Amino acid sequence: MTATPDLATTRPATPRPASPDLLRAVFRRHAAGVAVITARGAAGPVGFTATSLTSVSAEPPLLSFGIGTGASSWPAVSEADHVGVHILGEHQQELAATFARSGADRFGAPTAWREGPHGVPVLDGVLAWLVCRVHARVPAGDHRIVLAEVVAGDPAGTGRPLLYHQGRFTALRD
Repeated sequence: MTATPDLATTRPATPRPASPDLLRAVFRRHAAGVAVITARGAAGPVGFTATSLTSVSAEPPLLSFGIGTGASSWPAVSEADHVGVHILGEHQQELAATFARSGADRFGAPTAWREGPHGVPVLDGVLAWLVCRVHARVPAGDHRIVLAEVVAGDPAGTGRPLLYHQGRFTALRD
């Protein structure tokens, strides 16, 4: 039998001052679901991998995600009326990596996609997808928080979700 430390007497480590490295180190310990956000840009479809997807409201159905203003997808997302939100399955680690990789041909083979409602690129084989009307883009440091209202979608994909933890894509374990 192992003793459990008394949490009231356990001292935390010396705190580190706030910094980008501290924030990254802490959030590496936070497992997050993996999504791909897509939009139709002037030069064609754009997209990026996001782990910042959050449900905001049920009435009306709103969600949010963050995007860096230096991201290659930002110019299109900054002007798009609608975006696609795709929940990836554990079988889609390569797809997540492709949409996370700078300079990748994200919509070339082997990525399977089609034009969905409002001209938004919709990825095939995902666990679920939504098309959302952009409601607001809120400045947040070097990012923007995009608030979007769901207008259509499909939750019927099968499989288990892809996660991001400790700097890599992974799957749930039983």
